[in-house]
Amino acid sequence: MKRLSILLFLQIVLVCSLWADNIIDEVIWIVGDEAILRSEVEEERLRQQYEGQPIQGDPYCVIPEQLAIQKLFLHQAELDSIVVNESSVSHQVDMRMNYYLSQIGSKEKMEEYFRRTSSEIREELMNNVRNQMIIQQMQSKLTENIQPTPAEIRRFYLGLSEDSIPMIPAQVEVQIISFEPPVPVEETERIKAKLREFTERVNSGSADFSMLARLYSEDVESAKRGGELGFVGRGQLVPEFAEVAFNMNDPKRVSKIVKTEYGYHIIQFVERKGERINCKHILMKPRVSGTDKMKALEKLDTIAQNIRDNKITFEQAVIEYSQDKNTVLNAGIMMNENTLSSKFEFQELPIELAKQIYSMKVGEISSPFVMLDPAKHKEVCVIVKLRSKTDIHKANLSNDFQVIKQMLVEKSSAEFIQDWIQKKQQETYIHIDPKWRGCDFQYPGWVHENNE
Repeated sequence: MKRLSILLFLQIVLVCSLWADNIIDEVIWIVGDEAILRSEVEEERLRQQYEGQPIQGDPYCVIPEQLAIQKLFLHQAELDSIVVNESSVSHQVDMRMNYYLSQIGSKEKMEEYFRRTSSEIREELMNNVRNQMIIQQMQSKLTENIQPTPAEIRRFYLGLSEDSIPMIPAQVEVQIISFEPPVPVEETERIKAKLREFTERVNSGSADFSMLARLYSEDVESAKRGGELGFVGRGQLVPEFAEVAFNMNDPKRVSKIVKTEYGYHIIQFVERKGERINCKHILMKPRVSGTDKMKALEKLDTIAQNIRDNKITFEQAVIEYSQDKNTVLNAGIMMNENTLSSKFEFQELPIELAKQIYSMKVGEISSPFVMLDPAKHKEVCVIVKLRSKTDIHKANLSNDFQVIKQMLVEKSSAEFIQDWIQKKQQETYIHIDPKWRGCDFQYPGWVHENNE
C-alpha cells in the first residue's frame, strides 16, 4: 500500500505541472522510491543526441531502462556510503560547458538550444556527472575482487576462437636525449612589448580583450572563445598562472605579464564562484632562432656519432647532456602516461618522433631532429635510440599476458554486473506505466509478479 500511495501522490502532483514545452509531465517508471519522469527521458535524449552518443534502439525504451539501472546503482552506492570528489565533478562539468560553448558559439545560443539558463544547465550537469562518477565507483567496488589466476587466464585464452583473439598493434620503446635551444633575449622582449601594448589598449578602452585573444593568442582552443578558460579550480592551472589569476577581482583590468612553461600570458578576470574562477588570457610563445636551433642539432649530431663509435654509451650521454627532466634519471626511456609503461603505439608518439623511428632498427641511433615536446609545449632538438620493437601480431600468452588478463577481467566484470542487475530487479519495487512497457528491454526482468 505504501508503494501505491507514493505512486498515486507523485502522479497527482506531476499531472498538474508543465515542463519546458508545455507538455504535461508524468511518472513513467518507479524504481524503489525513485520516480523516472517523462521529462527526464526527453532531456537525456536531447543530451545524448547533442553529444553524439548513438542510441541503439527506440530511445523511449532504451533511455528509461538506462535511468532505471542508474537508480539501482545509486541506491546501492548510498547504502555503501560511496562519495566522489566534488572538485573532480566541477572539473568535468567545466570541460563540458566549455565544449558546449565552443560548439554552439555563445552562452545565449546554448541557453536557447537547451531551453535552460546557463546556471540551470550547469546544475543539471553537476548532478549527472556526480551520479556517473558514483556509479563508476560503485561498479568498481562490486568487481574489485575479480582477479583471475594464471591458470584461469590460460584456460580463457585457449578457449577463445581464432576470430576472438585481438590483434596487438606494433609497439616500440624509445630512449631520448633532448636539448632546448635558448630563446634570444630580443625575442623575449619582443613578446613582452606586444603583451604590454595589448594591456594598455584594453585598460584604456581602445581595444576589447576577447577580440585581441581571438586574433593573437596562441592557445588555440581558448582563443576561439575570446581567451575564456571557463570555471577552473586552482589545481587545474599551472602555479604561476594560478597565483596571479586567483588574486584578481576587477574584470576591467588586465594582469601583469605572467611567465609559465607554456610561454607568456596576460589575464583578465571574468567571474568567481566559490573556489573556482573564470578568466580570459592571451598566450604568446617566444620563438627560437634558426641559428640557435642549428647549433643544437650540430651538437646532438656529434653526440650521436660518439655513441655509434662507442666513445660513450647512450645512457651516459643522457646523464651528461639531456635536458629532459622526465627521462634523464631513467636512462632516457620515455614513459607512456596512458598505460604507465615504456611501450608506445606509433600514434601515441609525437608525430615527428614516430616518423623517425618507423623504419629504424632496434639499437639504432637517429639523426638529430626537431620535435614538439607534448609535456613542455615547445620545440626541442633530440636524438633517439630504438630500444625495442614488437611488430603487429595476434595476442599470445608469452608476450601479451597482461592484455589477455584484462580481457578476462572485463568479461568477468560484465557478467558479474549483469547478474547483479538481474538480482536487484527481483529485490526492488518496480512499476512501469503500461504505455511504456511495450519494449524489448536489455534486461527483461523489470516487470514481475511481486511488483505488479
